[in-house]
Amino acid sequence: MNSKDIGFNLIAADSCGARRGEFTTAHGKVQTPAFMPVGTAGFVRSITPRDVAETDSEVILANTYHLSLGERLASVKRMGGLHRFMGWNKTILTDSGGFQVFSLPGKEISDEGVSFSYEEDGERVFFTPEKSMEIQRDLGADIVMAFDECVEHTASREYIEQSVDRTTGWAKRCRDVELKDYQFMFGIIQGGIFPELRQKSAIEITAIPFDGYAIGGVSVGEGFELMKKVVDVTAHFLPENKPRYLMGVGLPEDILAAVRRGMDMFDCIIPTRYARQGTLFTHMGKIRILDKTYRKDKFPLDTKCNCYTCRTYPRMVLRYLLFSRDPLAETLLTIHNLTFYQDLMKEIRVAIEENRFEEFQDEWLGVYHKNRK
Repeated sequence: MNSKDIGFNLIAADSCGARRGEFTTAHGKVQTPAFMPVGTAGFVRSITPRDVAETDSEVILANTYHLSLGERLASVKRMGGLHRFMGWNKTILTDSGGFQVFSLPGKEISDEGVSFSYEEDGERVFFTPEKSMEIQRDLGADIVMAFDECVEHTASREYIEQSVDRTTGWAKRCRDVELKDYQFMFGIIQGGIFPELRQKSAIEITAIPFDGYAIGGVSVGEGFELMKKVVDVTAHFLPENKPRYLMGVGLPEDILAAVRRGMDMFDCIIPTRYARQGTLFTHMGKIRILDKTYRKDKFPLDTKCNCYTCRTYPRMVLRYLLFSRDPLAETLLTIHNLTFYQDLMKEIRVAIEENRFEEFQDEWLGVYHKNRK
């Protein structure tokens, strides 16, 4: 069992409940609240690690399920781990693969583990909590996630109650797996949309000595209001001296709402996927760059943004590049969206330090939603 302390330092706490902190891994300090870009298969699509670093991202997330396919895991091991494989010398977090596994058709779940077929080649495999941890250990991420069962928010209360018990049992088994000396492990709280099951899961998972704690099973179609209720009821049970991670949350308004409720870490494919599709985040709201409105527009995407894209290319040129299907367009737009997210996190951290987060949130969303149609 890994007993190294992640050293979470609570720098400031806003009166509304928002937290400003930091923790340290073998690959550097991480300032919280933090947003983690997603590099599912060992790379952030369309941009280089240098581009990602220049957005001031401090953590990248990679996916255990996808990296266990075929020769990928062997390739990572031959390179000496994910950091060299990805060309990334900052912190890496790997999820357990639970979300991907449980979204697959034909899976068979038992208390022992999950049997499923890989989407790419149809190979039938059996994932146990121990196997997930062993894969993550071999990948060499700084932070690994315990294997959990992620269920649909529409599942019955009876099934989710059984699932909570299974997730707790799996968490204990994960915690017993020996990791590399520098690796930390986070436990994941489930319970669907049922407050009493969220409380039960939180009490059971936080009783296990993990290095941080995550809320899973949100962003699965439950909607904004239910997401807030789940975080409200769960965050109260999370230790103050450990990082708190809300998995798969994503839109700026979602992040702000979760920060208000005491969460520290976030990840989502939204900024990178939206960028490749031509949807960009700006302080004045989202824009669709392919809209004819921008065919003669010489302004940058966002006049408040200092990223390479905004310093170099006007909207009309970015529109032209995307229409031309030039890969450069996806690179430039991804750089902007990730920079936008990291700039938002910086603004959030300053507002918490100054004990004015609620005021900041209201002002920021007021401008952001002003031009929403």
